[in-house]
Amino acid sequence: MERRSFLSLGTAGALGFVAATARAAAGDGCGDMKPPPGELDELSVADLQARMASGRDMARSLVEKYLERIEALDRRGPTLRSFIEVNPDALAIADRLDAERKAGRVRGPLHGIPIVVKDNIDTADRMTTTAGSLTLEGWIPPADAFLVARLREAGAIILGKANLSEWANFRSTRSTSGWSARGGLCRNPYALDRNTSGSSSGTAVAVAASLAAAGVGTETDGSIVSPSNHACLVGVKPTLGLVSRSGIIPIAHSQDTAGPMTRTVRDAALLLTAMAGVDPKDRATISARGRIHDYTQFLDPDGLKGARLGVPRKGLFGYSRASDRIAEEALDVLRRHGAVIVDPADIPTLDEIGRPEFEVLLYEFKADLNAYLARLGPSAPVRSLADAIRFNEAHRDREMPYFGQEIFEMAEKKGPLTERAYRQALGQCRRLSRTQGLDAVFAKHRLDALVMPTDSPAWVTDLVNGDHFLGGSSTIAAVAGYPHITVPGGFAFGLPVGISFIGPAWSEPTLFRLAYAFEQATKHRRAPGYARSAKLDG
Repeated sequence: MERRSFLSLGTAGALGFVAATARAAAGDGCGDMKPPPGELDELSVADLQARMASGRDMARSLVEKYLERIEALDRRGPTLRSFIEVNPDALAIADRLDAERKAGRVRGPLHGIPIVVKDNIDTADRMTTTAGSLTLEGWIPPADAFLVARLREAGAIILGKANLSEWANFRSTRSTSGWSARGGLCRNPYALDRNTSGSSSGTAVAVAASLAAAGVGTETDGSIVSPSNHACLVGVKPTLGLVSRSGIIPIAHSQDTAGPMTRTVRDAALLLTAMAGVDPKDRATISARGRIHDYTQFLDPDGLKGARLGVPRKGLFGYSRASDRIAEEALDVLRRHGAVIVDPADIPTLDEIGRPEFEVLLYEFKADLNAYLARLGPSAPVRSLADAIRFNEAHRDREMPYFGQEIFEMAEKKGPLTERAYRQALGQCRRLSRTQGLDAVFAKHRLDALVMPTDSPAWVTDLVNGDHFLGGSSTIAAVAGYPHITVPGGFAFGLPVGISFIGPAWSEPTLFRLAYAFEQATKHRRAPGYARSAKLDG
């Protein structure tokens, strides 16, 4: 069940980025001409490393070229608004990494690679962390998120902070994905009037448009895989606990995770390898001990041979004729490359999960956000969810020009996590998603993974009425805390649609093997064309 379904139930950087005005957010006056090809367009991490190894580029020149491209596409031209701000220290960081390379020290495959991270992930530098909200405007965290520290240690350059659906799309039941008060409305580079989905909208658009080599998003339910679907990307929602959540503005600890968003499966494997780790500040990561890998070792072009893949038709097909067509074509590819297709392999509890999930998210959002804000100290702009609600009301013209804060208000009414209603809902979620859900279907059919369409093609952005979700694949894996990878699966009307692989807990090695083999067999990734709208003539 997609976010829209269960909701019905219940400082400026080097380029001088500033919060978009309401008029700009609505898209008035924005150009949509196709920009000229960029020198770094569609280049993989390995391609960029080869350029640096040959001397054709250095980290500094890569940063300069990406910054030029951001200026051309994000601020001007198609006006994508995928970045909230860029890192004013990116060039200085690149210079230090170039000096290391010259001295013979290369930290690994991410050395000197510019990436973008979502603006709900803490960076202790001259960039802010705000979840797209004016509530935290100007706030600079005292420490990097654990995953950011891991990426910096690996040699990655944090190029900037990505726009997002404000507060990770957990503020209003009537929201428009891709909009934040600080960043304005993010635009889909495949059809500029179409939505980017949420909440990792800016990360998806920046990576799809080659404004960064790769990106990091976060997901509670769909916020990595759905934007990746809309932007023709590989998106990885890892097993809960594989990537630390410390230093990330939360929604719900029972479902939150960060993950890679990239143009290739190999780049996703590289990024996840660098991000994963056991963090004393996140108890969930203790379970990852002994289960962390170099995920590139599982990338086998023949990886579909003998794989048993189930097709969960009930509830995960049928909401989009275009997505169904693309999924059927994908199933044919999987069969031709040696996979055993078990069809159907339905999840019996799928329709029951929405209500308890939303109840859990409301309880945990209040508790987890209050805990995050309380740790910020007395200098923080707000210290609680209640403070944020009051701020939004006081600044309604800028914070709520299109939709309100109904979810904030519902969450604020919830009690502590000791309440019986919360504990019962959490128990239901675990039973319905795991033991009676995914675990049951995997065991019954002896499956390596489930395969299905990720989402529908992108809908037309509508700031008046909000999002138009038709359906999607994310909820069951999100609630269970199990891994989910989406890979480009094809196009309908010029709009991308992804194919999803969902597996048991800690099955990332298997999912990478399957996703890579499918990617290599199909090569559906296509650069965006910055069209004014979808190709309705087919």
